[in-house]
Amino acid sequence: MPLPASMFSPTLLSQLDKLSRGGLRQNVPLAPYTSFRIGGPAALLMIINQTAHLEATLTLLHRRKMPFFLLGGGSNVLISDAGIPGLTILNQCKEIIWRDSSEQSEQKEALVDAASGAPLAGLAREAIQRGLAGISWAVSIPGTVGGAVVGNAGAHGGDIASLFVSARIWRRGQIQIWQAEEMRFTYRSSRLKNIIANTSHHPVILSTRFHLQRDSQGHAATQANAYVQHRRRTQPTNKSAGSIFKNPPGDYAGRLLEVSGLKGRCVGDACVSEKHANFIINRGQATAADVVTLMSLMRQEVWRQHNVLLEPEILFVGDWQKGPTLVPPSLTTIQT
Repeated sequence: MPLPASMFSPTLLSQLDKLSRGGLRQNVPLAPYTSFRIGGPAALLMIINQTAHLEATLTLLHRRKMPFFLLGGGSNVLISDAGIPGLTILNQCKEIIWRDSSEQSEQKEALVDAASGAPLAGLAREAIQRGLAGISWAVSIPGTVGGAVVGNAGAHGGDIASLFVSARIWRRGQIQIWQAEEMRFTYRSSRLKNIIANTSHHPVILSTRFHLQRDSQGHAATQANAYVQHRRRTQPTNKSAGSIFKNPPGDYAGRLLEVSGLKGRCVGDACVSEKHANFIINRGQATAADVVTLMSLMRQEVWRQHNVLLEPEILFVGDWQKGPTLVPPSLTTIQT
């Protein structure tokens, strides 16, 4: 758990303030920085938009043994109502370097280096504009490159693992290059995700290299448009965190939840979407406690009716030990 803001020395606060875009701020509501629009305040918040500044910040914190929480696009997280004590870093590093991507190139593949704070959907759209294929599935997926790599994001038969070449990773004050085999990608998970779940001094992705193919047939744009239209037809556009549960082996969480009669079920302003049962939407004033209670109800019903225990896909972050909003023991939590 991050230390209270009062544990940061004036000198360290001054150094962090210089590295933060707009300066270091205290007691900042985090709900606006998440797609759920749910979450309590960050005791300290700094926004970083340059990878060099992110690296410097991480090294500075490491030397002083100060933990932190790194927030990207906020699309796959539920932040507690009590918020996050200590320091939250909002990663807005969006640099993208295209390599060998000119249309005149005779090579069949192209490489792209994307900073961890770059929006994944934006990267996919730009790739298509450059005549590149292989990432069309990501055009409507929210979140950042870093978060997508950690969770091995995917859709329509594609995923990050199929594109991944290497990642430039900060770990314990050093820069490491992790190749694909070191990431140990599995369905919606990776070695990094497992490490993050078990330590507050976790590695941080600075940038990732992907390989893409030439769109010689010109199909990428057509595919992307079809995926966007499919998402609009089948998934809610309301405030949500994306898919709440992972698909169990051989089945779909959405199907199990729907046939269990859970569409439209609400706890406070947190409701199971009428369009897709594996989405919880925030109708306006939903709290993290509402979402957790609803998730528990959803899991219990699926277990009771189908003997299948759904595993959460979203990450639980922040202080879950204060007040009545405790995460049930049946839910996996991440405390940073």
